[in-house]
Amino acid sequence: MIIKKIKDKKTKKQIVKFTIIGGIAFVIDYFLLIFFTEILHQNYLIANFFSYSISTIFNYIFTIKWVFTNKRNKIKDVRLFTIFNILCIVGLLINQIIIYTFTDLLGWYYLISKLFATFIVLVFNFITRKMLLDK
Repeated sequence: MIIKKIKDKKTKKQIVKFTIIGGIAFVIDYFLLIFFTEILHQNYLIANFFSYSISTIFNYIFTIKWVFTNKRNKIKDVRLFTIFNILCIVGLLINQIIIYTFTDLLGWYYLISKLFATFIVLVFNFITRKMLLDK
């Protein structure tokens, strides 16, 4: 269903907007991860939890306001916010598992693991948010 829709103009615009917002959210996430880990000396998984959570707030606001601008999508919609956060928690779990696996089990540098995890979660986020917010 999602794959077929990529051919339409609306979805293409959404992908571009989602990528811009996701890119900004990624910069927030990545630099906060470095700050919490390198400056505040937190474990990289704890730092990732906080950096991901903070960037998710930015992502939520701009995804609702700019990417999926359905009339039903309101920032203060408790049901929408709850579902969005459940999906974010799933995304965070995927992110944490990938970072842990690649860093602790495979010996990759945590910031490289973060890049890989971010790409996987980006795909998950677009598909789930498109299904949730673009009805």
